[in-house]
Amino acid sequence: MLYALCPALEPGTFESCSRYSFTKNRVPNNIHLFSIFKKKQQYYNQGAGMSIREEFEKRERSFMSPFGCLSAASRGRAVKEDPCPVRTAFQLDRDRIVYSNSFRRLKHKTQVFLSPMGDDYRTRLTHTLEVAQIARAIARALFLNEDLVEAIALGHDLGHTPFGHSGETVLKEIYSENFSHNEQSLRVVEVLENNGSGLNLTHEVRDGIFKHSKGFGKIIPDDPDEMALTYEGRIARIADIMAYLNHDLEDAIRSGVITAEQVPQECSRVLGRTHSQRATTMIRDLISSSEICDDELRLNMSDEVYSAMMLLRRFLYDNVYRSPRVHRDFEKSKKILSELYAYFMENENLLHRNLKDLNMLNSNHSQPPKARIVCDFIASMTDRYAMNLYQKIFFPSPMV
Repeated sequence: MLYALCPALEPGTFESCSRYSFTKNRVPNNIHLFSIFKKKQQYYNQGAGMSIREEFEKRERSFMSPFGCLSAASRGRAVKEDPCPVRTAFQLDRDRIVYSNSFRRLKHKTQVFLSPMGDDYRTRLTHTLEVAQIARAIARALFLNEDLVEAIALGHDLGHTPFGHSGETVLKEIYSENFSHNEQSLRVVEVLENNGSGLNLTHEVRDGIFKHSKGFGKIIPDDPDEMALTYEGRIARIADIMAYLNHDLEDAIRSGVITAEQVPQECSRVLGRTHSQRATTMIRDLISSSEICDDELRLNMSDEVYSAMMLLRRFLYDNVYRSPRVHRDFEKSKKILSELYAYFMENENLLHRNLKDLNMLNSNHSQPPKARIVCDFIASMTDRYAMNLYQKIFFPSPMV
């Protein structure tokens, strides 16, 4: 299957697969390559020749498969801007996400266990990094756009609530049943970041962020409306579930919520018994099982591995996410977030003061309803910020 996407590289050669034909050229040594680069940059600085970005875009055309999304072929941004002379459109998106306030806050947001004190537990940030690594590995093997899939993966959870999915459930109850973290992530990059200007990301990255979530639905959906526009966006969605199946299981065993012996034998037999074995099995199976059919790339997995993943997900839902320990934490987080929500609905001056603390005071230029503003504020909090704010508001202060 991979040979249909791009032929194998022979030692000492760079075999490019242009979109529809293949050429072979000898790779120069590194010193010679650097000298070529410097000369081209001199030409560009003098107003002639290609920029670094254009060189990257040319390189993409030489090796990416016909199914990859070329950076130069992006549908563009909501607000048109001059292209960067150094970075491609998707590289620029990736960097804007990494330098955003919302991305930094992920380090103090729950993955599964509420505000874990142990240093080895995953947070929303480490989950995001693992998704990006898996997504890039798959995209590279299928000769797709690694920069695009990385940008989507790094941005997919920017709108996630504090206290993990329990926080999302709370906002569904107290704000709107239609609230979802993937829509909130899209709102973050389009509206809330940069004091209301958003990050102005490309259409492909925003589409991938919006369509990454699958809830308890199929890992690879049948409905085209559920699938991202690009194959890179679809891979980010699959990489998300591969990542959390692996690390949530590992963290659950580490915490003592479950034991390794409780994991279904079929999952261990097919996927492996360690994080590395499971991740390797899932990634390799997707790469080897995907195929070209009717001039389309069909991302696919073998029945055995797919079934084992679905079984493992059901096991985690029944024994970890809905376990008494995790449920107790959910009740605590529900109390914190619901009472903060009610408080700020009634105290507009304090709301504005705290929005300023999170650099969000000017993030709602369109003047949405107060409930929308409070929801954005709550969703943007970290676990630590929410707990400290709750204590400051509702706990008595000792007299000095």
